[in-house]
Amino acid sequence: MSIPQSGGGPIESFDQLAGYLESGCKPAPEWRLGTEHEKFGWLTDSRAPLPFSGERSISAIFAALIARHGWEPLHEGDHIVGLSRGGANISLEPGGQFELSGAPLADVHQTAAELDTHLEELRGIAGPMGVRFMAIGAAPEWRHEDMPAMPKGRYRLMTEYMGRVGTHGTQMMYRTSTVQVNLDFASEADMVKKLRVALALQPVATALFASSPFFDGKDTGHRSWRSRIWRSLDDARTGMLPFVFEDGMGFARYVDWVLDVPMYFVYRDGNYVDARGQSFRAFLRGELPALPGEKPTLSDWADHLTTVFPEARVKKYMEMRGADAGDRAHMIALPAFWAGLMYHGPSLDAAWDLVRNLDAETREGLRVSASVSALRGEAGGVRLRDLARDALAMSRAGLVARGLGEESYLDVLDAHVTAGEVQADRWLSLWRGEWGGRLAPIYGAASL
Repeated sequence: MSIPQSGGGPIESFDQLAGYLESGCKPAPEWRLGTEHEKFGWLTDSRAPLPFSGERSISAIFAALIARHGWEPLHEGDHIVGLSRGGANISLEPGGQFELSGAPLADVHQTAAELDTHLEELRGIAGPMGVRFMAIGAAPEWRHEDMPAMPKGRYRLMTEYMGRVGTHGTQMMYRTSTVQVNLDFASEADMVKKLRVALALQPVATALFASSPFFDGKDTGHRSWRSRIWRSLDDARTGMLPFVFEDGMGFARYVDWVLDVPMYFVYRDGNYVDARGQSFRAFLRGELPALPGEKPTLSDWADHLTTVFPEARVKKYMEMRGADAGDRAHMIALPAFWAGLMYHGPSLDAAWDLVRNLDAETREGLRVSASVSALRGEAGGVRLRDLARDALAMSRAGLVARGLGEESYLDVLDAHVTAGEVQADRWLSLWRGEWGGRLAPIYGAASL
């Protein structure tokens, strides 16, 4: 989840909203990769989730990262709720999921190095405390009441609102983890093509990275329970965005959709003002009930953009959001997969040709099938394993064309397609066999 945004001053015209997105356009030589990954901290003696405060806690780890490794604290009230260093941030998800939001980097090798440095720093601090970090799409056993609550005003407001809409919102907030990559676009047309490919192929990412077959101590019947959760969260702000594939798609059309997503909050003077369910369109007119007579700034718009959660999201860059968290190889494979497709023109064109004839029903069907069956899924006569094989070949060609030797990072995904099995299948096989129906071993097995 995002920290408060810095977007700019007062909004004086509708055009500024689309202009804010368009200001992210960059020429290809300036394109970067920003990788974000979450993980669950747990106590090795009890397998309990890592609390926010105490001798063995998030706060203690933050203090050590500041003292030993030069991270700068980010405060909310009296609490340190995040860290920053060199263009990267460490932030906290609502249940204490520890997230590295990486710096914008030039290639996947740099992403791998960034991840390795982060994990080395964490292990050096957390290990002696009896703390480890587990990278898996959903907490396999913990109940909602087991999870610590982070002292962040945004999350307090969202938790209550999630109880009003959908059925799985608090599960997403407190008990899931993801890996995503942020990518650049050159122009409005480039954004549209990339967003269409991103949405249509997000079920492939869900299938390839599925790692969450367990929840509440049970086999859920889904390879990605994290993905299943997103389908029953809040229809107003999630999903596959069918309008993106219609004529007339562009920055302004995306703005229209975001404006119709109910608000959560307005950030003012270090506090989150409750605006749940209210309209940003009313805010533009100075008619927001939470702040009567006040009009928004571009910083408020930037904040509101972080409260929509489609499978691929546009800000000043594009976020790929369909994957479960996983081990080191998978955390690096995700940016490699999308960079190969998105940062090489012929590969992007080939990917669009691959998916352009899929209709909205098939795209949604693949999304559902990916969460249930991973690479064994299919919809509308399209098999996810075949789609993944083709997409991986296009991504590999794109990485080869970049000439940086990044294509080896796709090997773990090619192995999944060859075997027809993913991380979730491995966890299920161990649970049914060697682990004898016990989930205790998964904590260590899934730890980084």
